[in-house]
Amino acid sequence: MWIGLGIVLIIIGAVLNWALQVDVPGVTDGILGWILIVAGVAAVIFSFIAQAQRNRVHTTHENRNIDTTPR
Repeated sequence: MWIGLGIVLIIIGAVLNWALQVDVPGVTDGILGWILIVAGVAAVIFSFIAQAQRNRVHTTHENRNIDTTPR
């Protein structure tokens, strides 16, 4: 679920880091790009961890045959 967000953050961070020259007061564009890239990678990793935990849950079913014939 968070993989898409992570990929978008990585792309925006890469564009800010290597393609654009943006003047944001107090933060350089390279640092802002790296922050977004790291946040995107973290979102992708957390998505894989959540998916792995969802796959570990197993459900078991027990079927019992009850003999209802009279003796």
